[in-house]
Order: sequence, then C-alpha cells, then structure tokens
Amino acid sequence: MELHTSANICQKTSANSQTIAKLAPTTSQVSPWLTPLAYVLGRHFLLPFFFRQIRIVGEEHMPTTGPIILAPTHRARWDALLVPYAASCCVAGRDLRFMVTISECQGFQGWFVRRLGGFPVDPKRPSISTLRHGVELLQQGKTLVIFPEGGIYRDGEVHPLKPGIARLALSAESSHPGLGVKIVPININYSQPYPNWGTDVSIHIGSPLSVADYTHGCVKQDAKRLTGDLAKMLQQLSHHESEIINHRFAEVPNS
Repeated sequence: MELHTSANICQKTSANSQTIAKLAPTTSQVSPWLTPLAYVLGRHFLLPFFFRQIRIVGEEHMPTTGPIILAPTHRARWDALLVPYAASCCVAGRDLRFMVTISECQGFQGWFVRRLGGFPVDPKRPSISTLRHGVELLQQGKTLVIFPEGGIYRDGEVHPLKPGIARLALSAESSHPGLGVKIVPININYSQPYPNWGTDVSIHIGSPLSVADYTHGCVKQDAKRLTGDLAKMLQQLSHHESEIINHRFAEVPNS
C-alpha cells in the first residue's frame, strides 16, 4: 500500500489546479439594462410589497472595497434579490455575479439568471472551468455570491458546506498575494418555510473572513479550515437569529 505524506497531497492538489487553464472557460454576463432594472424594481417595489418586514443586522460588517464573496444561507428563490438588497452599501456601482446550481439556470428563470450575472455549477461535481471563472472574477475585484450549502434548505438549519467556495477563494488569493479576498457570512431567515405575501425576513450579516489568514501552503488543509470556520460563523448567526425569534414569542402575552 502506498503511503502519501501531507506534502504529497499538497503537491497533487497544486498540480490539479494547474489544469484549470487548459479547459474551456465558463463565462457570465450582466445585462446593461435588465440588471439595473431588476435591482430597482426589486428594491423599491417588489420586495417592500411582497414582504411585511425586511430586517437587516450587521451592515457595518460589509466590506466596501476589494474582491468579496458573499456567502449566504439559501432558503428560497427570493434570496437572489434579497442578497443585493442587503448588500447595497457595498455593491453600489458593482455588478454581482452569482454561482448558482444548474437547475436554477434552466428554462425561463434561467434566461433571467444568466443575464443577471449568474453562471451554473454542479454542487456535487463542480467543474474546474467554473471554479476558474470564479477565480478570475475575484482577481478582477468583483463581488461574487456563492450559496455555500449548495442548495435550498427550508428547515432553518445550516447544512454541511461545499468545499468549493474555500478552494476558489484560496486559489484567487494564492495566485495574487495581497489580493485581499474577503468572505462574508450571511444568514437569511424567513418567518415561513415557503415565503408568501406578508412574510417577514431577517438578514444577519457577520464579520468577514480574510482569506489571506488561511494561506499556509497546503490548499486541501487550508480549505478544510476555512470551510469549518465559515460553517461555525453561519451557525452562530443562525443561533443568534433563533434567540431573537424566541425572545419575541416570549414577549407576546397569552390571550
């Protein structure tokens, strides 16, 4: 049986990452007329009309410069509009790029998603070309939205995170030391599992993680640690939100 040392694993991971450039690139586009129209209609008309209340906590944690990965929990299709709504203080004048599942890029919905900066990824087997495109966007100082759980979960629990977000962030930071990639954890919570008219929404933004703090030489180990810390922060935000909700219920007198 062949034994692999930590150095061997790191070398193989590095060698695999070098094959990225050999594959056909994934692309994304932002419509110069549809994107601003969707954001304006969503922020000032659709969201305020559909939801009874949208509460945002932690806006001061949102970076305003440099490459940013917004890492929100994924609870409903509405998240794609609520994320830019919550991050408006940092994304002003910047086009968001969304890494979304293949199913969200199909049909009529897919037509809009692809023109609003979305590009598809298979959460079970993310292609190297998709990860490469994400790295290129970060190298250009863009703001990238990645749902780290890899799908929609309506039970309010934080599910195991996919490792791709950490690998992508580390690849971008390692390729350009000092790039300054930040990952911002965001918890989105709806008062109902399937949001309908009059639903309340709370969005809790956590302190950003500096990816440079996780570049210690072995991508596999660094990615594992970064993924674990991001998961802990999302769980803390979710737990804090549950405490707020329970406190509100406790304040309601029995009839």
